[in-house]
Amino acid sequence: MPNKSQEPVFQLIKSLTRSEKRHFRLSTSRAGATDDLKFLLLFDALDALDTYDDTLVLAQVPSLRRVQLANLKANLYRQVLSSLRVYHAGQNPDIQLHEQLDYARVLYNKGFYQQALRMLDKVKQAARQAEMPHIVLLALDFEKLIESQYITRSLEGRAETLTAEATDTVAHLTKMHALSNASLRLYGLYLKAGHARNRTDHEQITAFFRTHLPPHEDQQGNFFEKLYFYQAHVWYHTLDQDFRAGYRYAQKWVDLFEQAPHMKDLQAMLYIKGLHNLLASLYNLLYYSKFIQVLRTLEEFAASQTRRSSPNTEILLFQYLYTNRINAYFLEGRFTAGLDMVPELLEQLERYKPQLDMHRTLVFYYKIASLYFGSGRYEKAIEYLSLIIQHKDQSLREDLQCFARILSLIAHYEAGDDASLDYQIRSVYHFLGKMNDQQPMQVEIFRFLRTVGSIAPQQVREAFAQLRHQLTAIAARPYESRPFLYLDIISWLDSKIEGVPVQEIMQRKFRLMK
Repeated sequence: MPNKSQEPVFQLIKSLTRSEKRHFRLSTSRAGATDDLKFLLLFDALDALDTYDDTLVLAQVPSLRRVQLANLKANLYRQVLSSLRVYHAGQNPDIQLHEQLDYARVLYNKGFYQQALRMLDKVKQAARQAEMPHIVLLALDFEKLIESQYITRSLEGRAETLTAEATDTVAHLTKMHALSNASLRLYGLYLKAGHARNRTDHEQITAFFRTHLPPHEDQQGNFFEKLYFYQAHVWYHTLDQDFRAGYRYAQKWVDLFEQAPHMKDLQAMLYIKGLHNLLASLYNLLYYSKFIQVLRTLEEFAASQTRRSSPNTEILLFQYLYTNRINAYFLEGRFTAGLDMVPELLEQLERYKPQLDMHRTLVFYYKIASLYFGSGRYEKAIEYLSLIIQHKDQSLREDLQCFARILSLIAHYEAGDDASLDYQIRSVYHFLGKMNDQQPMQVEIFRFLRTVGSIAPQQVREAFAQLRHQLTAIAARPYESRPFLYLDIISWLDSKIEGVPVQEIMQRKFRLMK
């Protein structure tokens, strides 16, 4: 039986809102042809299913033969996409502009050259306002085609004007694509390699950055040239663990939208991604007051239903809002309060499961586990960490797997689960042995937890203090701070040394930070 993920038309239909379904049914039933009735019958059959099954579909639509099913599904897929294109045209300027280009083609084919040129001129103006030079270039190419074939006498010196416009537009597009390529390559490098681990990594990343980033002056160029320039710097400084410099460029990214407010709606995804990267930088810098200010900006943007018109925007807002709300609880040390949002978070994770990649889901599990750990509910922390550890996908980032295991080991120790502790120690030992990148912080924590059971009770506090001293020295080294972003082990050690809950230690740090 085909599985749900292998049936694009089923996935598409199940993603439709009530109003989108109504629009499809109305637009399809107008024609009233037999084939259209079959489309509707198949549409309704698929809409009624929870999981896809050819046999169930054929049972619900007796007039449909099995040999017809594949072609009818393919046609239905195109019909639904066509309906969605019309339904969402008003919210997507590029769809409207392409539609007007199509109208200009129709007028040209009918021989109405002046009308076609007027239509193309409107397209160019609207495309420039929307910062879409690729559509400007399409309109210019069409204008040149008309002017080169017919004596329109539309404007004296038209050839020179069109040539200058095309040259200028191509120059902007070339620079824009060079900058977007650099940004994408740096982001790809971050996903592949993560943060710089040492001076050698720093030098390689810097050489990569300088090689791929084209010459460009800050504050020059159009909207997207500036945006991709800032993005490239955000990824570079994130790779290099220079969070202060990353903060500056993430702020420039967001400021760009503040200076062109209409772009917040036209490019909502890029705006909220900029806010998220700014929040990530502020979180790493422990800049709480600014973090809360930017989080409110993101929440205010998300509160407008007109800005949540596409599922893509909804999914991104879900990820970024919950990630940063949890991070706010981490900064404040209010782990127990943060647990109140877990049921709703899990419900949303289930809702967006088809669209979310597994890595993002497991990152949320790690954050949920951290909330339970900080609240002293170690068994629940272990439960969510196990979901990460048991996941066998080799593409999952190694660092997340590593810290899930270390935090699980600490949680077993705190829970007094001596029966499982030996197994956890062996599991972490084998995993660290296979890691490509063992860092001193990970090695020292494991070494300590492996021997802590044999330390005399009166010497345990001293052992914790000694480990804290070692880890503080490691954290002060360049490029060794990355592991501490995943696990605030210093606060946990302070809690063991002072004999108070880790939540209390972090709340004390928060009061000093404010």
